Amino acid sequence: QVQLMESGGGSVQAGGTLRLSCANSGVPYHDPCMGWFRQAPGKEREVVATIDKWGNTDYGDAMKGRFTISKAGTLTLQMNDLEPEDTAVYYCAVRRGTVVYCPVTSQPVIYENFYWGRGTQVTVSS
Repeated sequence: QVQLMESGGGSVQAGGTLRLSCANSGVPYHDPCMGWFRQAPGKEREVVATIDKWGNTDYGDAMKGRFTISKAGTLTLQMNDLEPEDTAVYYCAVRRGTVVYCPVTSQPVIYENFYWGRGTQVTVSS
């Protein structure tokens, strides 16, 4: 079965940089959509970035130009120019089923559609 574990979170001042990684095993051979999500206190979980097996990427509006998702060896999220609004628990995820495309939308996250890691805390101070 799919198992995911995030790492690389921590505390950083505004304008700083963090790089998150997602150790994974058991990802299906059809290479489904993968992505990063985040959830701030009192808010719903939202999509941060996605990537498909062809390397196509998509980002939430707040992340465009600052974050970069990749999977060269392992799923990563490079976060530059961090802002206090980026403070959240960040989760890596793998899409269940046969879906390979995963563009970012404004629709609520359906938890049952993904395999999830346990999350890593990112805290950005002013």
